[in-house]
Amino acid sequence: MSIAAPAPRVAVQLADLGPVAQLRAGRLPRRLVQLYVGLYLYGVSLALMVLGDIGLAPWDVLHSGFIRHVPITLGQAVVLFSFVVLVLWIPLREKPGLGTISNAIVVGMSADLTLAMFDAPDNLAARIALMVGGIVLCGLATALYIGAQLGRGPRDGLMTGLHRRTGLSIRLVRTGIEVAVVAIGLALGGTLGLGTVVFALTIGPITQWMMPWFLVDLES
Repeated sequence: MSIAAPAPRVAVQLADLGPVAQLRAGRLPRRLVQLYVGLYLYGVSLALMVLGDIGLAPWDVLHSGFIRHVPITLGQAVVLFSFVVLVLWIPLREKPGLGTISNAIVVGMSADLTLAMFDAPDNLAARIALMVGGIVLCGLATALYIGAQLGRGPRDGLMTGLHRRTGLSIRLVRTGIEVAVVAIGLALGGTLGLGTVVFALTIGPITQWMMPWFLVDLES
């Protein structure tokens, strides 16, 4: 008697749903927990790179430069610029979801909370470990919150909106945005370093590697 081979597993895909459809798509309790754990960890990851002080993620180069000139914290700058970016969604006709608004608020609060709890180390090895840990944790956090399928983050939506409107590739649009925010951040006195380069080169592959573990199948 022959035994049939098991059917290959169909890859789970990111769904392109509107805000209401995202909430009705099923498995909501699991997805909400995953969303908020991911957003909290994303803020922690940003704080780890700040504590490591070997260079920040591209958007945080902008945030760190901005707070040199206004009396707010890094986390508050993250929240502020998230809502500034959301205003840019309007002409692009992007639609925010629960994850979008939550991203704009939770990430900055989490970053400030983490920075308030820990001091930056002087030891170089510890600083390198914080940088590497921050980048890996950011990849994990990104896979968690995107995998919950409850809406793009503000900066992700800006990227996809410009991609749709201009016809340029996602890679080119993302590179252009990140070069622009780094340039503005440097002009404001932001922190650029080895960590910025390592983040830019590795965050995509890390997130892509982890995404299959956390991408929720909305059809099951």
